This record gives sequence, structure tokens and C-alpha cells, in this order.
Amino acid sequence: MHQSFSIDFNYDVLFTNGLFTAENNILLDVLKKDKGISKVAFVIDEGVVKHHKQLIEDIKGYFELHADQIVISGSPLIVPGGEQVKNSFEGVVKVLELINDTKIDRHSYLIAIGGGAVLDMAGLASAIGHRGIRHIRIPTTVLSQNDSGVGVKNGINYFGKKNFLGSFAPPYAVINDANFLTTLGERDWRSGITEAIKVALLKSPEFFDWIVSSTEPLNNRDLEVMGKLIHRCAELHLKHISSSGDPFEQGSSRPLDFGHWATHKLEQLTHFEMRHGEALAVGLALDITYAYLSGFIDEQTYELIIGSIEGFNFEIYHPQLLDKKGEKINPELLKGLEEFREHLGGELTVILINSIGEELEVHEMDHEILQKSVLLLKEKCRTNVHTA
Repeated sequence: MHQSFSIDFNYDVLFTNGLFTAENNILLDVLKKDKGISKVAFVIDEGVVKHHKQLIEDIKGYFELHADQIVISGSPLIVPGGEQVKNSFEGVVKVLELINDTKIDRHSYLIAIGGGAVLDMAGLASAIGHRGIRHIRIPTTVLSQNDSGVGVKNGINYFGKKNFLGSFAPPYAVINDANFLTTLGERDWRSGITEAIKVALLKSPEFFDWIVSSTEPLNNRDLEVMGKLIHRCAELHLKHISSSGDPFEQGSSRPLDFGHWATHKLEQLTHFEMRHGEALAVGLALDITYAYLSGFIDEQTYELIIGSIEGFNFEIYHPQLLDKKGEKINPELLKGLEEFREHLGGELTVILINSIGEELEVHEMDHEILQKSVLLLKEKCRTNVHTA
């Protein structure tokens, strides 16, 4: 016997302002693709509730306005935001309890509102509850709106490893509401920019040039310019997923994780004090420096890229890159290479670049060059180095 079938996955990434205002029908249109009254349960990041105090009342008002077509099942579940919600199975269990208690099913909807960590956790719960409940993501940070929230992955950390438990389960829809960005703290405003730099380095020299030229308005929190960055970054992300031939990462290469082998390990080594985007700034800087010292990119390109990262006030070095004496590369960091390989299996495949917009696969990382890279970053690092 031989079984073979294929399934088309389709979902929209929508952009709006004021999603739960009376005149905004975007969510209603998403929920009304099927006939009958649509049942919905909500999971909301507590940080979002804190900064948008009218949110729950706005949601209730929106559903009351359209009560003949959509209904909320139970009260919204409020969960902690940030990486802490991914560091145990507790959040997933609470969402599964919500699914069970509210009796939502495969024809119902679980809507998660929050940053990338909350969306990851809730997405995993929706993927395993009844073997798959329609999941709508409403990302509220730059990073989740332009990267993690628009993709097909869900997960939590386990055994001390990033995203050890998870699923590939595309959302039913993603809705980016720019209003949520207005209350972000400075760190969360900037953190998502590194994902845009990453995808631009891989896919689009023009986008990279635009990011560099837009440094000042982005640093000054220009919402319109940030909206353009989010839209283009999400577009490139989605294009890769749909055209790479490996949307569920069955092979050994995952280009969108450029710079991430060190990023994930740094998050762990700093007990997740570093935002993902902050750790990625260091991870990108490390791999770009490695590419430079290996002769893959020239000095001018190297300095341009490092300057672009520092232009957004990111540190390009962290003390955890070196051992306690500050002399040799941290052996714990090097474990991140094997953990990175192990996560996919197969051959170690690290993505570098040999020019902006042209990716390069390598299957081993020379530890001596890595050490030289770390020491060069330490030398180049300007001010405000994070403490270990």
C-alpha cells in the first residue's frame, strides 16, 4: 500500500486600526466565512490588558453589536506575557481547560491577542485541542506582527530548550492592528526590527537599504514607517514559507533562522532576560562577523551591516559569549550549535550570506573563527554592554 495526499493551506494576514470599533468589520468577515453563529473563545496577554484597559469591554461591545452572528464562549483567559508563558506546560493546560469548559470545537475559533510568546503557546493548545481548533492570531508587538505571528509554527520551551514542544499548524487568519503598537515599551518597539534586518539580508537588498535609510524615523517611533517595515517583513516571511518547498521544515535547512543558533542559546543563558530581538541582534552580529572572517563577505559589507544593527541601539556583544575569564568562547554557547542541529535533525545547516540578499549554507562552524568573531565583537561593542 502507498498513501499520498496533499492539503492546501490558505490564510490571510490582514492589517487594520481599531479592530474592535463598531465600524470595523474585518474580524466579523473572518468569522462569518461559515454559515450559522460562530463561537469564539479568547486568550489575552495580561500586558496588553494592562496597557489597553478598555480592551475587554470593547470586545464585549463588538460581540454584542453582532450577537446575531458571533458569540463569545466564556470569559477571556488572561495569561502572563513574555517568554515565561512558554517556559512550562501550565499555560497550555489553562488554554485546553478553556477549550473544554467553553465547549468550543473544530468549527469554533480560539482567538489569541498578545505578543509572540502568548501566540506560540495558544497556537500549540489550539493545535492539540480536539486535534485542531481554528486559531486566529492578533499579534500586538512589532516582532509578532512582522515575523512569528504570521508564520506556521507554535510551541513552548521544554527541557531547557527553545521550542522543544510544538507543532506546525497554520492559523486560520492573522490580524495586525497598529493601535496595539502605540503602547509598546522601547525594548519591544525595537526588538522586531532585527527580524526585518534578518529577512532583508537574506531576501532583499532594496529592503535592507530602506531599513538603513529609515533608522531615524523608526527610532523616533514613527508609526507609519513602522507599518511599512512590518508589512514588507511579513510579506517576505510569507513568501519564503509558500515558495521554499519546505514550509514545515522537514529538511535540514531553515533560512529564516539566520542568526538564531546563538540567539536561542543566549536567551536561555540569560534566563530570558534578553528579548528575542535583542538576542537576535547579537546572534546576527556573530554570524555576520564569522562570515566576514571566513572571507564570505567583504569589510565594507560587514561594517554596513554591523552599523545598521548598532544604529537601532542594539548591543552586538554580550558577556555570555565568552567564558567566565572572558578569554575564550563560552562552551555553553557552543552547545547551541548541536541543539540547533538536533531541533531539525540531519546535518548541521547554518545559514550565512555571501552578499546582501544572497544566502549561503555551511555545515560546520570553525570554533577558532567563532572565537575570533566573539573577540572582535567585544572589541567593537561601544557602550552599555549587558551584564551577565
